[in-house]
Amino acid sequence: MLTSPARRGLADLPPLVSDSLLALIAMVNADPRADKIDVGVGVYRDGAGRTPIMRAVKAAEQKLHDEQHSKSYLGGAGDRGFAKALRPIVLGKHAGDERVVGLQTPGGCGALFLALKLVAAANPEARVIMGTPTWPNHPPMIAGARLEISEYRHYDPAARKVDFAAMAEALDAGRPGDVALLHGCCHNPTGADLSEDEWRQVVEIVARRGLLPLIDFAYQGFARGLEQDRFGVELMLDTCDEVLITQSCDKNFAVYRDRVGCLFVKAGSVDNANFAFTHLLQISREAWSMPPDHGAATVRTVLEDSALAGDWRAELDEMHARIRMVREKIAGTDPRLAYIAEQQGMFSMLPLSVDQVRQLRESHAIYMADSGRANLIGIADHEIDRFCAAIVETMNG
Repeated sequence: MLTSPARRGLADLPPLVSDSLLALIAMVNADPRADKIDVGVGVYRDGAGRTPIMRAVKAAEQKLHDEQHSKSYLGGAGDRGFAKALRPIVLGKHAGDERVVGLQTPGGCGALFLALKLVAAANPEARVIMGTPTWPNHPPMIAGARLEISEYRHYDPAARKVDFAAMAEALDAGRPGDVALLHGCCHNPTGADLSEDEWRQVVEIVARRGLLPLIDFAYQGFARGLEQDRFGVELMLDTCDEVLITQSCDKNFAVYRDRVGCLFVKAGSVDNANFAFTHLLQISREAWSMPPDHGAATVRTVLEDSALAGDWRAELDEMHARIRMVREKIAGTDPRLAYIAEQQGMFSMLPLSVDQVRQLRESHAIYMADSGRANLIGIADHEIDRFCAAIVETMNG
């Protein structure tokens, strides 16, 4: 007598490793101390400790409120005007290159999802050459696309800078068609970026080895400025026939919860680019059908209005200036922290052990990842001195 196999259901789901950042957020929320400092969550905060809505964004939202006449579907490509308006900002001198196509996505994560799925469809044997540490969502997204990861050490914790020798060696060992995953600027979580000369060497290796560059470009404007921060992007577009660029407006427009991103794909010909675009539409159809409109429409409205675009750039410069100020103030506190002034963006790895990080939570109500990764711009102006004093006291034991 045949027996049917045992039914499997939701109770049989495999266990998951909990997300450490979500656990950290829960700890912060549960702490009743009024003076707690959260440098775990990766959002920009101003001098008052707030994540504000930018002036130009607020004005654009009011304009949309007054003038938008429908919320009907826009189609799988989303707001085409949004992707068009971003081209000169992200692509620079390559904005008019018809071999580059752009597609609106739900945040930078959506762009990464599409890029990795596109790679898997074109070359399922491709490996993703990835430096560590990296943004915690990179590995699971690569695994979700069923691509193999080839790791190397991006950051030298003793020298407090990019381990460029390890990076060059790993890329030089890549197979044609493998993906080189690169941070465009403001490396998350280390803050250790490539110099312009190192970018030139990376581009040479990528082109010579026939690698496919995938540039995660989430923090444009937070390192040296909008134009300077796309140095590596433009250099790669100068040199390579195929380039993937995953872009996010969540940070430089401070529209985090609206999830605003774009994927740009350069192919060797206009026909190949358009063919890749049809694949992107199919992949996105299976994932989210059509991207949400409001955030992208807001960004487009800002960029299409010269006055709003000018005010956005001015406020972005103010944000960048605050990032530099906070970094320099922390760096000047103690010689062991001097490297922080040489790094870029929101994040740095503080020279702390796991036990010291936990001591900071317990004794000073300062919360960061166990790795010592800290969002330095999560500190309000009035908190900087206390933060620095606590870090130095903890390092001193």
